[in-house]
Amino acid sequence: MKLIRFGEPGKEKPGVIINEKRYDVSDAVKDYDEEFFEHLGIEKLKEYINLNHNNLKPVSDDIRLGAPVARPSKIICVGLNYIDHARETNASIPAEPILFFKSTTAVAGPNDDLVIPRNSEKTDWEVELAVVIGKKASYVAESEAMSYVAGYCLHNDYSERAFQLERGGQWVKGKSCDTFAPLGPFLALAEEIEDVNNLRLWLTVNGQTMQDGNTSNLIFNIPHLIHYISQFMT
Repeated sequence: MKLIRFGEPGKEKPGVIINEKRYDVSDAVKDYDEEFFEHLGIEKLKEYINLNHNNLKPVSDDIRLGAPVARPSKIICVGLNYIDHARETNASIPAEPILFFKSTTAVAGPNDDLVIPRNSEKTDWEVELAVVIGKKASYVAESEAMSYVAGYCLHNDYSERAFQLERGGQWVKGKSCDTFAPLGPFLALAEEIEDVNNLRLWLTVNGQTMQDGNTSNLIFNIPHLIHYISQFMT
């Protein structure tokens, strides 16, 4: 089972993908927001589907998909965290994870149009794995970190490099333009991913492969990142 949100921007409804087919579960779930995840929403949704699997309402494949999570309180990103990328750019391996934020207003659906910001000179792309935290995490032990993960989705980390790197200050203004954080098309539940430390991620632009990497090349793996970030914020 995978989680989706479908419909017009700002009016998305919660749904699921089961055996490659989309279904509407808005009768059981208000939305896939932090309250849903924190209050055993996934477990309750599974129970609902088990009881109603023959009566689920199908969702047409031509209906727009939004981001699979609603109103995240924060988007925390990690820069320069792939060994191969660091080597390509001749960058030093960081001693600690490099953290930055993207504004939550940058969230968009996976196939929504990208809005190029005014005066943009260097809008760029990067495929990333987004880790969705399912409950409050503060001072988490690395050995327990994965128990906080609700699931995973794709994130195209758009950047305006001139805003980010050439105009002083922090990276956030080059990372947070509207539509610069498309997520989806679905959220895969944590239990569905056999080995998150060995996932292939690739990106094409106009049919040309621009990125082809693997999470096995992460400098700081996901359990360590959850532990590390939780030392500074909830």
